[in-house]
Amino acid sequence: MTIGARWITDREPTERFPDYTRANAAEVLADPCSPLGWTFCWEKGVALGCRDGFVGMGVFDADEYAASKPETFGCFGGYLYNSLTQARLFGVRSGAGWQAIDNAYFDDPSAVPAYQERDWHLSARHAEQLGKTMGMILSADDVPAIDEHKRVAAAVRDSRPDLSTQTLRQLVGRARTIQPHMVPMFADEALGSLGASVGPGVLAALTAEIDPTMVTKLLAGVGDIDSAGIANAIWAISRVVRSSPALGALLDAGLDDIDERLAAADGPDAERLRTLAAEFLYEHGCRGPNEWDLCSASYETKPSLLWTAVDRLRHADDTNDPSAGAARNAAERDRLVAQLEQLLAGNDEAIGMLHAGLHSAAVFMGARERSKTNCIRILHEIRMCFEEIARRMVAAGHVSDRMHVYMLLDDELDAFVADPASFTALLAERYADYRTLFDLEPPYSVVGTVPPVNEWPRRGVTTVTPVAVGDVLKGVAGSPGVATGTARVLLSVDDDAELEPGDILIAPATDPSWTPLFLAAGAVVVNVGALGTHAVIVSRELGIPCVPSVSDATLRIPSGATITVNGHEGTVTIDALP
Repeated sequence: MTIGARWITDREPTERFPDYTRANAAEVLADPCSPLGWTFCWEKGVALGCRDGFVGMGVFDADEYAASKPETFGCFGGYLYNSLTQARLFGVRSGAGWQAIDNAYFDDPSAVPAYQERDWHLSARHAEQLGKTMGMILSADDVPAIDEHKRVAAAVRDSRPDLSTQTLRQLVGRARTIQPHMVPMFADEALGSLGASVGPGVLAALTAEIDPTMVTKLLAGVGDIDSAGIANAIWAISRVVRSSPALGALLDAGLDDIDERLAAADGPDAERLRTLAAEFLYEHGCRGPNEWDLCSASYETKPSLLWTAVDRLRHADDTNDPSAGAARNAAERDRLVAQLEQLLAGNDEAIGMLHAGLHSAAVFMGARERSKTNCIRILHEIRMCFEEIARRMVAAGHVSDRMHVYMLLDDELDAFVADPASFTALLAERYADYRTLFDLEPPYSVVGTVPPVNEWPRRGVTTVTPVAVGDVLKGVAGSPGVATGTARVLLSVDDDAELEPGDILIAPATDPSWTPLFLAAGAVVVNVGALGTHAVIVSRELGIPCVPSVSDATLRIPSGATITVNGHEGTVTIDALP
């Protein structure tokens, strides 16, 4: 087999939903999604949940989507795409306008397909429903459905049996039993994502003529952000190791067999570390790089991710404590709120909107991250079933690599379990083809027709302009603060490059597996993302500057350069080159 015009999981744009973009999608699934990950979790879960979320908010009627495969996302060449048509129609029907969506998605809106109005796009009925949704978002004190789903996700984790004792059919059956949870949980993720944009929008409007850089400071240090809990937990583990010479020596001896050596170690320090590590893996073991794909490693399936993070952080002194940065940001936010109240004195409506925006932002930024965590925790329970199947298939010689199991399609699972040997050659061929997708540069936007995958350019063919001293690169104002330091480009969380305390982390995009690196960084710069991206949310909670959406930052900024990151203004200044 060789890659043809289409990959085996690819969709086709429809007449009603013709336009798609990698904007805000590359940070969710950076790599091509595995066939099993797409067909089992995305087609049967996430895509349906997104439809239900948009319908529940009043953006669409269910029958405006295709019945079997709603056009909530695209999959082209294995790469995830957001439906630009869907996003623009939210803008149109909410009254914000499609231009507002383009401005939020793109640094250069002129570089994307023009909006084509259709007679079915405008809808007074949907506008009325969306108005009610917006009112709810501005007044809600919590989002009970998301909190309930957190309890459901925890119960599913608690119910996990000893997977090694389950038959293959039982493992597939457990995965299928868990699969339906993805739909309502992602519906809430859609609501959380919308809600997290409303409060900041209100604050931006209020401060536009006073000081536009205030918005990032007003959103910082709100607390109760689930993904930031990973940093706090790993920091606590690193403090235990730092304070114990015996544990320090354990890590100094290497990380390859750290689990076995820790299990055999004596003493209260070792027992404390075992307890903390076990608690971390139970609570956060579902998280990891590219975590929305079933085939990706997590803290639980690859504990070395945890130990590598702890090993980096144990050398940092206590000034890097994440709670200190959060406290500084919270204090600055309170100061600015008091200042705004004085400036707006006598304008009760404006003061009311200020507090409504602040309250809504705090509620829904937390809800957005919590709903994402719920989804990932459920997806991970599915992952663990297939990891056990993959382990057995490798041991039995039916596949040579665990990844071959993830080359299956959902509707092939029963046949595979019945006769795995009949799939051996097919899965090996698919995996070889799947790996070639990583070498391709997916188009940034798709307009109606997907260019044939076998004609996509290979990565590295395009060139970028290197930076010069004095250049100012523009991104998005993300997390407040200004920091000057040495740029350190890391292309993956496993990159061997050393990130020294105070260095500026330059990354393509980040997910929760990167969070421990933020604790050592003086600031964070990422190629893609917006105000609600993971890098921004976590940076705000940890109290460090962050500028997302700096195009080609990892290619243009060399490691070793001295740069200044201004999170208020969304700029990166090149001070010196190595």
